[in-house]
Amino acid sequence: MKNIPDGAAVIPPPVRHVLRKLTAAGHEAYCVGGCVRDTLLGRTPEDWDVTTSATPEEVMEVFPRRTIPTGIRHGTVTVRSGTGGVEVTTYRIDGEYEDRRRPSSVSFVSSLEEDLRRRDFTINAIAMGLDGKLQDPCRGQEDLKAGVLRCIGDPDERFGEDALRLMRGLRFSASLGFRIPPDVEESIRRNKALLLEIAPERVQTEFCKLLRGAWVTDILRRYPEIIGVFWPEILPMIGFDQRNPHHCYDVWEHTLHAMDGVPAGDLTLRLTMLLHDIGKPQKFCLDERGVGHFPGHQALSRDMAADMLKRMRFPRILRERVALLIELHDRPLVPTEKAVRRALNQFGEETFRQLLAVKRADCLAQSDTDRGRLETVAETEKIFNALIEQQACFSLKQLAVNGDDMLALGLSGRSVGRTLNALLSGVIEGALPNEKESLLNAARKRNGIPPPGGKPSKRRRRRRRKPVKPPAPPAELSPPES
Repeated sequence: MKNIPDGAAVIPPPVRHVLRKLTAAGHEAYCVGGCVRDTLLGRTPEDWDVTTSATPEEVMEVFPRRTIPTGIRHGTVTVRSGTGGVEVTTYRIDGEYEDRRRPSSVSFVSSLEEDLRRRDFTINAIAMGLDGKLQDPCRGQEDLKAGVLRCIGDPDERFGEDALRLMRGLRFSASLGFRIPPDVEESIRRNKALLLEIAPERVQTEFCKLLRGAWVTDILRRYPEIIGVFWPEILPMIGFDQRNPHHCYDVWEHTLHAMDGVPAGDLTLRLTMLLHDIGKPQKFCLDERGVGHFPGHQALSRDMAADMLKRMRFPRILRERVALLIELHDRPLVPTEKAVRRALNQFGEETFRQLLAVKRADCLAQSDTDRGRLETVAETEKIFNALIEQQACFSLKQLAVNGDDMLALGLSGRSVGRTLNALLSGVIEGALPNEKESLLNAARKRNGIPPPGGKPSKRRRRRRRKPVKPPAPPAELSPPES
């Protein structure tokens, strides 16, 4: 993990342009932070940040009409490029942190080393020039090689300055698989309550990145009390014996194994598996044989998860999808084509695909005695894949006829929707083929419409009713005789 021979080969063109222009104007300029860390690890950086000896005003002079003062108070301006923008921040040291998140003031400095030493972890304090040469006063390369997440200076000071660094530390460990040394681990536990001073949106952002990490279950197993600061509902799951032959783990261990059973990049599934049994401790009861059961835990888990996700400011659509999957996670699957068509009609392709993943992960986290459910999931998924490959019809938009066809038959108003839904139901149940002419004939028959050139169906022909003669009024209301 030495200097990169040709920095220009890995640095994106817009960032190279910024570095060249700043150095040509007589200023120092380096890529810094996560982009350098990821490059040294052979990963593709998500974004690139530049640090420079130039003040914000000098940066704006180098790039006239192309800069946006996005954070000029803290020395940051954004240089616009054809693919977005490049954030450029002046070398600085931070003043006092009054809100556990950002410094109340900053002071610009001319030393790159001073700027690097104010950062959180050594692996994030490496700078790289356009020529690929590295500046590493905090020995971050050593920690990258060793796979260690070490704070710069005193961990308590770093976390006390910015409490979000607690979550960032867990996130880096979950995504990179890095070991957290004892002094940093003790400081994280000691300072965990500081997370309550951070806006939920900020914590949520780091938490989502943590959940997508390949080593997330290792972190959740080791640091559940940190997550319990903002989600105390998870703490009763830890060590909760299910006392059921279908379960070989306690509720928390089952949850972690289930999380391992879904893709790392799918936030919806990771959240679903984390919260799918959150209500079990409250619903626990024993039968006469001493076997544990959790009646109604699906609905309670759904409601608890919806509230937890709302507190953390998760988007409404994601909250609703997770709540639905939790509600359905224990509902039996029926591995027949008709049942799968019905499920696809009710939930849609994406949700049903996610439900299959949820049920598979849930089964894999249970005892070997429950492998029959896993076989049912596999059979259902086979039918599901076949229907998708055949482009089977399970929604109105896939029906071979539409509203215009119904209007052409002479239908109007609510009869259009009712007829289309009846036709779709016939297709799903296998009573009708999804073919236009067959569906039109079925629609005519349903509504008593004669086929082209034919007579109305007798079954649906309406008979005229004779007018009903009103009864004679009672004597006391009869008109008087003239």
